[in-house]
This record gives sequence, C-alpha cells and structure tokens, in this order.
Amino acid sequence: MSHSFDDANLTATTGLVPIMSLAQMAGLPDLAEDRLTVTTTGADKGANPAPKLATLVAGMAAGADSIDDMNILRHGGMTHLFDRVYAPSTLGSFLRSFAFGHVRQLDAISSRFLTNLNEHTPLLPASEDTGQAMVFVDVDDTVIDVHSASKQGAGFGYQGSRGLNALLATASTGDSSQIIVGQRLRKGSTSSARGADKFVADALATTTRINSGLPALVRADSAYYSSTVTKAARDAGAEVSITVRMDKKVKAAIGTISDGAWTGIEYPEAIYDEETRAWISKAEVAEVPFTAFTSKKKSLHTPGRLVVRRIPELNETKRTAGQDPLFDLFRYHAFFTTVDKDRFDTVAADHIHRKHAIIEQINAELKNGALAHMPSGVFNANAAWVAVAAITHNLMRAAAGLIGGRMSKVRAQTLRTRIIGIPARIAHRARKLIVHLPRRWPWATEFARLWHAALSPPTRSLS
Repeated sequence: MSHSFDDANLTATTGLVPIMSLAQMAGLPDLAEDRLTVTTTGADKGANPAPKLATLVAGMAAGADSIDDMNILRHGGMTHLFDRVYAPSTLGSFLRSFAFGHVRQLDAISSRFLTNLNEHTPLLPASEDTGQAMVFVDVDDTVIDVHSASKQGAGFGYQGSRGLNALLATASTGDSSQIIVGQRLRKGSTSSARGADKFVADALATTTRINSGLPALVRADSAYYSSTVTKAARDAGAEVSITVRMDKKVKAAIGTISDGAWTGIEYPEAIYDEETRAWISKAEVAEVPFTAFTSKKKSLHTPGRLVVRRIPELNETKRTAGQDPLFDLFRYHAFFTTVDKDRFDTVAADHIHRKHAIIEQINAELKNGALAHMPSGVFNANAAWVAVAAITHNLMRAAAGLIGGRMSKVRAQTLRTRIIGIPARIAHRARKLIVHLPRRWPWATEFARLWHAALSPPTRSLS
C-alpha cells in the first residue's frame, strides 16, 4: 500500500458548499461590503472584506481553530467550488487591521445576518407548551485560556488562570437550539458585570427582531445581579431570573419562610409518589415576596419574587466520626425573578431558572471549535475572531434547522462529521460541475435536504 497527494479534483469538506450558499442567501457578503469599513484604514490589508470574512466563516465551519488552520480550505478541488480562498497570512493581516469600531461593525453584521437567517428557517420557534412560551436569553461569560503574557488584554480573572474574557448572550425556546444574540471580548481581568447592562439591551433588541411575538426572560448568575442589568432588561420589556448573592437582606427574607411552605421538587435521587402526586425529595423550594435593590434610588427598586431552593448540608467527615447534627442544616440557593406567579409557580420558576446552565453547552462547543485558541497577539484581531465565531455558530444552527428532524439540534462537531466533512470527487461535464459523493453515506438524505434548501432554484407558484 502506498499514498500520493496528487489528485486536484478531490475535496474533503464538500458540505461547505450548501453551508456557504446559505450564508450568501442570507446576505453575509452584502452586509460585509456595506457595513465593514476596514478598507478605509489606508492599508490594502483590509481590502475585499466580504470574501475574506466568508473565508473565515467557512474555515471555522470546517473546524479551524487558528489562523493557520484556514489552510484546510486550499486543498484539492476547493478552488473549483469557491471563487476566492485566501491564504492564512492574508487573513491574519486582515484581522490585525481591525480597530475597535470595526469589531462593533462586525457585531452589527452578526445581528443583521441572524435576522436574515431567520427568514430562511425559524431560529426561535414558539414552544407548543403554552407555559413554556417564552424566549430565554441567557447571559454568561467564560475565560478563554491563553499562554502568553504578551497577548494584549490577557490577565487573571475569576478562574485564576491567564486568559481573555468572552461575554456571551444566547437565545432559545423550548423547541429550539441556542443561537448567539450577543458576543463581546474583554480583557481577562475584567469584572463579569462590566458593561453588561448595555450588552443585555443589545441582545434583547436582536432577539426581538427575530421573534417579537414571545415575551423574553433574561437568566443569569449572581455576577449579573445588579440594578443596572435588571433595569436594562425591564426597559426592553423582558422579565429577569437572576441568582442573588447571600447578603443580609436575602438571608433575612429566607428566615421568614415557614417550615410548611417548602415543597419537594424533582432532583437527583427524588422519588415521585403516585398517591400524593408529589415529589419526595431532599431538595425543596419556597418563595417569598421581595423587592430588590432597595439600597438604590427609588426608581431602581424592583418588586418581584425571591425563590429559594434548599438541600441538606451533609458533612460526611463529621458523620463518619459520629457527630450527627442535633437539627437539620441546609444549603440555600436563591434567585430573584419578576415573572408573574400565574405564568410560573414556585416549582416551575425554579425548574426554568436551573435551565440557565444550558449556556455552558455553548461555551463548551465554541471552545471545542473556533475559540479553542485566541489566535493573535492583537486584542482587536481576537475580538473580531470571536464575532466571526458567533456568525459561524448561528449559520450552522440555521443549516441544522433547514435539515430538520433529529439533526436540528445536533452539536456543531456532529454537523461537521455528518454533513460538512464529506469527501467528494469533482467532475466537469457539459459546462457543469458534478460532485460525486461516497456511495452509502449514512446521512445522504440529510445532506440532500440541506443541498436542496440552499442550492435549488426558488419555485414560483402559477396562478
């Protein structure tokens, strides 16, 4: 057996053809040409922003997590499938020519591109369950580790590791995957809540453009429990569900809850009693009326509900030593919400709030792809990289939605394996390109569905 890299008509990522066709249908090249002014910086490195942006998106969709990995687009017959595929060095120079304003232009492109994608496939479909009929906007930040102190903006954040801080906002419904409605790269030592109020307002504005028919609920952890973030969400017409810090006021409110007010919930090791139709669980929830931010000026006072979950405090070391407590001890976890009790009762509100953890799936998925590294030493280049990663994520979610069925919610890596990373041989016949794909490909039906949606000519009804 031997090998030879000598076939100029083979491709390894044929699924990029319908993926990038969908991007073109949604107007990504036009948005880049109209809104990205990096070409006016005086250097030719910012020229042709539309095809360079498309190259970056295609590379990330194929699995590139560094600038050098963009070489994956320059193999075999890829030049037959795409007009312009730029070298990694050209793309690196392009990213380094970005200033802060250009990154914000990319954010605007990302928002408008998301709106355009929604016209081709519903990204936030309403849940069939009327009680779940809300758009859930989750806000969180994550530290992207870097290993060089010379990277601009690198610092030690709350995790204690050197990195850059990426602030993300995702939107989802009960029947949809998460899409990214806001992204922002910040220096590694920044506070989680820095600039979060403006960020939340922008994310909600994007969400409203995609699905204006459903109310929105902003979910976040205690780092975002502030009067400014809550006011920004409320001013945008959204409700909030934010974990609170255990300060004196919160502890005093928890102390007013009577023993009979606690209700068992579905939790690990819980048992459902068919006779009483209730959960027998170590975890219990209760709530009390609560007005947040009373230490601020009166216009920032926010009435709502303090929902508290408690679980037994089990110190196994002391129990092993025979030191059983004289009375039960509990650990308390509380969050503040403005959602009316008629929509979500205490148990439902706790269940909905705990689902905020799904944003960690997005953090993990991005770090398994484009955000595995911060590829440049220049901060604004890395900020642009994060924005392009968000554009790519939303494009792949739209592609999965067009495929439908079980593929509509698969992870990006699964989409790359089944749809994008299909090898093919390119043939020329009668002035047409014919892509010969492997026989008995397990997901040929799903690929054909995406191909038809992205590349077939539009049908016109005859009257």
